[in-house]
Amino acid sequence: MQRARVLAGFHAVSARLRAAPASIETVYLDTQRRDARMRTLVERLEAAGVQWVAADAQRLRGLAGPSPHQGVVALCAPLDTAGTLEAVIDGLSPGSLLLLLDGVTDPRNLGACLRTADAAGVEAVIVPRDRSAGLGTEAARAAAGAAETLPLVAVTNLARAMDDLREAGVTMVGADAEAPQTIHQVALPTPLAWVLGAEGSGMRRLTRERCDSLARIPLSGSVESLNVSVAAGICLFESVRRRNLQAAGLRG
Repeated sequence: MQRARVLAGFHAVSARLRAAPASIETVYLDTQRRDARMRTLVERLEAAGVQWVAADAQRLRGLAGPSPHQGVVALCAPLDTAGTLEAVIDGLSPGSLLLLLDGVTDPRNLGACLRTADAAGVEAVIVPRDRSAGLGTEAARAAAGAAETLPLVAVTNLARAMDDLREAGVTMVGADAEAPQTIHQVALPTPLAWVLGAEGSGMRRLTRERCDSLARIPLSGSVESLNVSVAAGICLFESVRRRNLQAAGLRG
């Protein structure tokens, strides 16, 4: 039997309430909060027939662990949002957009990447099974609901998965600070996968070598790198920008 999943914070709990209210076992609320946000959540829980109970700060901390909970913690049945590489390949279309993350081990960064990817219309996020954070409470909260709907695919060998994606027609562009061309200059054909490594260490050698091209984010200030979720957002939305221009018959 799978353990109940803990969701903490308004975003994560509200997203589950929208997506699968029947999967929510119990919601614990800090009834000392009497603001409009809490009142709205209570109304939605009661309208959906979801059980909620009052809890003090100590109990909420015990349930949520290190994750900020904002006075809201839910115990839910796990949802099966983990996909497979085969399903991703089978579902490819000419406009497919994917995100590959190599070595993102901070759960908050993983969650933020999921949130950004969902906003950009990414169809799946692919990570190596042995070099990635898991989808726990911290990642789910940072994902702000995206973890409930966006497939997160863990593969045994990321380099081999990239080979399979290439054979299926996916072009892979890696974000690399040393690349000669910028993300505004690189070709972004479709279907496309952006490939990013962890801040600082970047992509592993085999991952970098399997990219069809590399591109850097032009930085004007004194910082040498960006948080991976910020970098993912910039790269993904450059793809979105160009596709919107192409759809309008313009050149970007």
